[in-house]
Amino acid sequence: MPNNRLYRLTSTKLSTTMVISVIKAIRLLSFVILTPVFMSGCDVDSSTTISASADEQDLRLLLDLPDHMPIPAIPDFNPLTQEKITLGRFLFYETKLSANQTQSCGSCHFQTDAFADGIATPTGSTGHVLARNSQGLSNVAYNASFTWSNDTFVELEDQLNVPIRADDPIELGVTDAELATVLTRFDEDEEYQQLFKAAFPNSEKSSETGVTMNKVIFSLASFVRTMISANSPYDEFLQGDKEALTAQQKQGFNLFNGEKFECFHCHTGVNFTVSYKDANTLTGSLVFPFFNNGLYNVNDDGSYPEVDQGIYDLSGDPADKGKFRPPSLRNIELTAPYMHDGSIGTLREVVEHYARGGTLTTSGINAGDGKNNPYKSSFIPGFDATDEEIDAVVAFLESLTDYDFVNNEKFSNPHEDH
Repeated sequence: MPNNRLYRLTSTKLSTTMVISVIKAIRLLSFVILTPVFMSGCDVDSSTTISASADEQDLRLLLDLPDHMPIPAIPDFNPLTQEKITLGRFLFYETKLSANQTQSCGSCHFQTDAFADGIATPTGSTGHVLARNSQGLSNVAYNASFTWSNDTFVELEDQLNVPIRADDPIELGVTDAELATVLTRFDEDEEYQQLFKAAFPNSEKSSETGVTMNKVIFSLASFVRTMISANSPYDEFLQGDKEALTAQQKQGFNLFNGEKFECFHCHTGVNFTVSYKDANTLTGSLVFPFFNNGLYNVNDDGSYPEVDQGIYDLSGDPADKGKFRPPSLRNIELTAPYMHDGSIGTLREVVEHYARGGTLTTSGINAGDGKNNPYKSSFIPGFDATDEEIDAVVAFLESLTDYDFVNNEKFSNPHEDH
């Protein structure tokens, strides 16, 4: 069976195939709509656009990015503007964006939970229960790929089509049959008319006037890229305040980065994940890492639960069973439950899972010992750890919590102010 990018794009479910075709259309039309804007300059004001190639200081001001954080990679086809960020914030919390007007992006991504949702797996607007846990959105702009296990979504604009447009499972439910109705809601809303006009002033010169799904996607991506979390105790420690971490957290930091616990192999760098890129990352050096961490071993043949087997569902290669992308650990204390299916409830249990070298499921259709999974990563051999050591690692992970981020009004629901 072929195992290349073309196969991976065409072997997924019909709903994902539809999404891919939408992505291609977005990228084609974006050059028509946005290139004139991108060429307009780099001062931060009401008519400014800024891309990753623009002046660094201007971009840092727009993102409110501290000096110790690198500039994120921002695609030239969707350069940042304050107007798009503002529109994206309104759209993120807008229930009009779901076909039945019951949910928004914010229905599965709560600011108090670092934009996760606190449950194992969410339920879509029509009652479909999803198979995967809602990931937190802290520093999502630094991701090299998106979703738990897909190597074809490499920009936020790619990923955002899935919860909005896909029909299996339905999340917001803006299928082809519902698209015109949903867009008309915004076209007929005077406030949104002004917001879209401000965010896309040059579209009036093209054939794509009014509200389009392209503009919705580009604005949402712009807002989500501003979700920078960089003011945790760990960040203070990183910037020279050696008292920002407790003695226990420092012990946990050393264990986290040591060869015994080996956490750093999958969770490294400023965003604590090997799935990473910034403005200086060369395209040829991008890494799309997916790992089997021994969470399951159904039938003792390396399988994961049939509902979701990771990259294997795209590739068909048995060696890909159970391979998922390691998430960022930023604000991990706030994003429980953990793993791709929300099957582990606490950080201590997560560390214990890795110390054991995999999870033992004793009964049911998913019974099996993940420690013996033949496709498990070599970075997860298991190790002996004392309670003191586990407590220290958990304490260090808690030092990555940024309470300024989860209380920052610029990420809050603007509709509550109206």
